[in-house]
Amino acid sequence: MRWLRLLLLLLVLPLSACALSARPSTYQVDTKGPYALDTGDVVRITVYGEPELTKSYRVEDSGALAMPLVGLVKVRGKTTEMAAAAITAALAAGYIREPSVAVEIETYRPFFIQGAVKNGGQFPYVYGMTVRAAISTAGGFADTAERTRAIVYRRQGTEMIKSVVDLDFPIYPGDTLVISERWL
Repeated sequence: MRWLRLLLLLLVLPLSACALSARPSTYQVDTKGPYALDTGDVVRITVYGEPELTKSYRVEDSGALAMPLVGLVKVRGKTTEMAAAAITAALAAGYIREPSVAVEIETYRPFFIQGAVKNGGQFPYVYGMTVRAAISTAGGFADTAERTRAIVYRRQGTEMIKSVVDLDFPIYPGDTLVISERWL
């Protein structure tokens, strides 16, 4: 009888340590706010009256756009309106008198999906996309997929945030989706 108690204690003790984890397993992902530009986005910049400056530019790894006349203009984390104001200020600093600049997103940076889907990888983002649409883009669920939820990893500032979400959750460019496998 004494050995039975000791055996029971040895089995229960490791399991109770798992329940004492101070870190939560899921986090709330921010879904509000205007779209912020980042590496990989392609923007169409229109400088009225300057056809040689009006074209598409890709946001570089440094978070800047390389433009003729002004060089690098930092746009990472800025909205299209803020980017237009920064480009306007750079052009007005001795290059063009009273420039009028418009910035619009031509191509969003891609999202990534992995796990129990038929074709994981990198895919082009479409505005308003949900987890369900992303799974369809990746060829649908694999036979062993968990079909009610997914894990989304999203960069917020300097941190990578993880959240367990349902299939109608909106995703953003740059998100990584992981579709788990079910075991029963």
